[in-house]
Amino acid sequence: MKTLHRIIGTSLLLTAFLCPSIRVNAQDSYFTVSGSIKDKLTRKPLEYVTISVVNHNIGTVSNADGEFTLKIPETAGAAFVECSHIGYYSFRIPVKGDNIVGAEALLTPYAAALNAVIIRGWDARYLMREAVNKIPGNYSSSASQLTGFYRETAQKRRNYINISEAVIDLYKTAYTENTEQDRVQVLKGRKLLSQKASDTLAVKLLGGPNLSIFLDIVKNPDVLLEKETLSYFSFKMEDMTQINGRDQYVVTFQPQMIRPYPLYFGTFYIDKESLAFTRAEFRLDMTDSDKASEMILKKKPVGLRFRPEEATYVVTYRERGAVSYLSYIRNEIRFKCDWRRRIFSTNYTVVSEMVVTDVDMENVTEISRKEAFRPNQVLSDKVMDFYDEDFWGAYNIIEPDESLESAVAKLKKQQKN
Repeated sequence: MKTLHRIIGTSLLLTAFLCPSIRVNAQDSYFTVSGSIKDKLTRKPLEYVTISVVNHNIGTVSNADGEFTLKIPETAGAAFVECSHIGYYSFRIPVKGDNIVGAEALLTPYAAALNAVIIRGWDARYLMREAVNKIPGNYSSSASQLTGFYRETAQKRRNYINISEAVIDLYKTAYTENTEQDRVQVLKGRKLLSQKASDTLAVKLLGGPNLSIFLDIVKNPDVLLEKETLSYFSFKMEDMTQINGRDQYVVTFQPQMIRPYPLYFGTFYIDKESLAFTRAEFRLDMTDSDKASEMILKKKPVGLRFRPEEATYVVTYRERGAVSYLSYIRNEIRFKCDWRRRIFSTNYTVVSEMVVTDVDMENVTEISRKEAFRPNQVLSDKVMDFYDEDFWGAYNIIEPDESLESAVAKLKKQQKN
């Protein structure tokens, strides 16, 4: 395995103080579909549901409150917006080119009768090897240009101390190649930082938008899918489920040996028909706190004690035509910090997520090294402050949930005072 930011896509930089113009291809003419997504039986909101325009590459995900807004170019000729989520049947919302407000998508849980003999007939390790072997045929064999929305937040206890967001341009080479030439460019971004004197510990992510490169586990197999790495884990078949109307094998895994660095526990979802990896959920083994700290922490002030609590990851792919592309990535790290000679520690939570909102296979332009966001850069150091309610224009984003909206209002008020 490689260095931290290439393994898990996140490196924390803790400091004892708080700390243009690139091409934009947003459409000027669009209509908006907004609403909420709930479980049909329980009526509970469903978070991180994929929302996309049928037969197009336009999409986003719902927020933690199950709410979403999707901006659709009028020239797209869209007929349906589809909502799909793990363990549920897909739901379609008809559209006719007019704004829709308050749409309610009620997703029905997937409960198909499955043949346990067939499911258990697969050897989990053999299935994993077969899925890895099929990666070249299941994912793009040519370069692609992706537009995405990236957000990272840092919380001290329940209070937000850093909110940074950006629309990014992502150049990806073919999945038969490594990630060396894959690059991210920030098209437009903004930030809000706490101005409170008590928030003297700044929590920053190195190379944040590059999450979309380093955590693409299919293209960057050093994370989990390197053939040699598979021997580090034991695998187990679980009951099948469904994602986006397609049956999925479910394979759980856990470490079966000790390495110089921490390994992962998690679950893979593999398309039954194509054997493409559709989704991966995994968490860092925290058994050895020192090893976990070495993986997560890049730098901290002298005298500060750092204790990792949890590091979790979600990576999803979406089929577009005959091949699959990166769709959504989420990383959450929880940790405690305290200064020596102090009795009580403080809880921190850092969340970073990226959703692909558009895919272009025709007008692909390589991002130069000069324009690319580098792994040693911090997004909040490179973007402007919040100032405009219509800042994103026609770009699709992940709608802020209620708690985040409240935090934005408080931080804006701090800046004015």
